[in-house]
Amino acid sequence: MFKDAPATEPLWDDEPQGGGWSSGPVTVALRAPAPEAPAADERPASPLETEVERSPRISPQQDKPVDKPRRGRLRRHPFVAALGLIAFVFAAAAAYLYWDYAGHFESTDDAYIAARQFSIAPRVSGNITAVPVTDNQHVAAGDVIARIDDRDYRVALEQAQAQVASAEADAQMDVQQAQINSSQAQLSQQQAGLVFAQQQAARYEDLVHSGYGSVQNAQQYTSQLHEQQAAVESAQAALKLAQRQMETLKAQRANAVASLAQAKAQRDQAELNLSYTTVRAAEPGRVVDLSAAVGEYVQPGTSLTMFVPNDIWVSANFKETQLDEMRPNQPATIEIDAYPDREIKSHVASVQPGSGTAFSLLPVENATGNWVKIVQRVPVKIVMDDPSTDVALGPGMSVEANVRVNPNPSLYERLRARLPSLYEQLKGWL
Repeated sequence: MFKDAPATEPLWDDEPQGGGWSSGPVTVALRAPAPEAPAADERPASPLETEVERSPRISPQQDKPVDKPRRGRLRRHPFVAALGLIAFVFAAAAAYLYWDYAGHFESTDDAYIAARQFSIAPRVSGNITAVPVTDNQHVAAGDVIARIDDRDYRVALEQAQAQVASAEADAQMDVQQAQINSSQAQLSQQQAGLVFAQQQAARYEDLVHSGYGSVQNAQQYTSQLHEQQAAVESAQAALKLAQRQMETLKAQRANAVASLAQAKAQRDQAELNLSYTTVRAAEPGRVVDLSAAVGEYVQPGTSLTMFVPNDIWVSANFKETQLDEMRPNQPATIEIDAYPDREIKSHVASVQPGSGTAFSLLPVENATGNWVKIVQRVPVKIVMDDPSTDVALGPGMSVEANVRVNPNPSLYERLRARLPSLYEQLKGWL
């Protein structure tokens, strides 16, 4: 409703509509007079006209602004542009030096420290009487790790030694050999007497036949000959008896020797069992996961502790595409995640002839199902040349390994080697 507009008045429409008469209120709206249009001088400028007035004037001959063209950013800041160009050149040179230097190495972070750790267990049963080591302690070869009660084993050793002493009795053989020697001497003596008796009997027998000798003397020497023959036979029988007894003693001696060997074996076993009561370290290393305790009763094979030898290395799993130029004895460096500030010099010991999956418990069977080619990993054994002794290194620790596969010096190394000589030259010129 416009201001001051008159109110509407209802009227009755008596005109017929649609063939009939309608009766009802009809509302008639009276419009207010339209406002007068402002003069051309007083009209506000439209946004389009304002924008046209603000825009630069266009030359009728050209469709370009008539304002003076502005200089480029590089021309306005030549010093900054020069610095940027120099920085770009240095960055490109540094990137090339890094790319050339990195191309001489093959690296992987799929590497871990490995060792042949094993469990230490006793070989005899008994109660533990002492455990002179503690967890994670470094021990030398021969150091005592645990002691087992050895009283029973000492008694067994003394019994074995007594059996050896009883089996070493061998005096009867010497006595019998002396008796055999005596019998042989008596036989020789009797045989000599027999010869003389034979000669005497033959002499007096000839005298009797010639009539110069008596029959009595001939009979006497004949009787002596028979006695001497009997003595020889007796000496021969005594010698045979002594020899047979010697054979019996030899058989007895063989049994005695076997018994002696058995007794010595039992003695040696008793000595070993006694030595097994002291459990020692076979090589230098560290005691890990110690479970032995004083008073504990252990059986042979009971684990007392885990042992990690000092002989450790790095098992680096390189991709098979990285092994083209990798060979044994190539220099390498490793960085242990636990000690990131240390770089340990090493060398490649060997490359496993096959991927890691080929020697796993369940190797991959590529002849079944759908096959997708995957780059395999191959373990490479890297031995540390100067391992750190002031830190604890053990199996399973993560390592980053870098192997130099190209022995030729890179451009960065050649420049670095020439810098001292260049510095000396400049110093001489100055």
